[in-house]
Amino acid sequence: MPELPEVETIRRQLAPRVAGTVIEDAEVLDPLWCSPADPAAVEAQLRGRRIEAIGRRGKYLILALEGERFLVMHLRMTGNLLWIARDDAVNNPYLRFRLALEGGDSLQFVDLRRFGTGVVVDGRESLDPYLDSRLGPEPLDQSFTPDVLRSQAAGRKAPVKAFLLAQDRIAGVGNIYADEALFRARIHPLKPAGRLRRDQIERLHQGIREALEAGIESFGASIDRYRDSNGARGSMQDRFLIHRREGKPCPRCGATIVKIRAAGRGTYLCPRCQRAPARSA
Repeated sequence: MPELPEVETIRRQLAPRVAGTVIEDAEVLDPLWCSPADPAAVEAQLRGRRIEAIGRRGKYLILALEGERFLVMHLRMTGNLLWIARDDAVNNPYLRFRLALEGGDSLQFVDLRRFGTGVVVDGRESLDPYLDSRLGPEPLDQSFTPDVLRSQAAGRKAPVKAFLLAQDRIAGVGNIYADEALFRARIHPLKPAGRLRRDQIERLHQGIREALEAGIESFGASIDRYRDSNGARGSMQDRFLIHRREGKPCPRCGATIVKIRAAGRGTYLCPRCQRAPARSA
């Protein structure tokens, strides 16, 4: 948390607000946020730059600045990037980083557990390798096809749940949407990714896209500290089919939903719709 839908929600909300505005000041209030870079150097790199666009790659938010300079931010577990209007006085004890924009508005990176990060990258020729070395294909791009998913899974002995969480295989999918995608695809989380049949790959491909699109439509899931850029809760948690529904009836067959451990994470499944592979039955 936050995952692709939450980060994309923030991007869509901020894009019309920040594109074209100038950064009048930058403040790193927590050196850990940009470590190992020097906070004063990061601030100097950002001051006076015009924000040309805001993008996303996987779970990363990217502020594209004039002169091909990029501020790449990762919210990690408890980070939020909030839009604070000029007349709204805010005293947040978890404020780690702030951008003061022309006109008096600001962007504030707040983070209770201090895992969120920010890095300044110069040049597209540096940005693309930085992201591509960490991230697999974007699951909502047209180029992400069942064949691409099959090639990413080929030969993988790890459980499919672990495969979905590996950002260098598929960008942006986390614990919530992996559970939702696997339920839609009727695949047990412990089935080895490399043993998925063609029909299962096709169902998983569809399940991934459907789960992520539902999350975006719902402005993300607020089951912990996630808030959108306005500080509002998302509503995807009200649309969960399987995640966090232990003990409740499966919406497809009525069997009782159970919780197991997969890839080191609490994982929810329907034992009837998602049959266990032979070794884990």
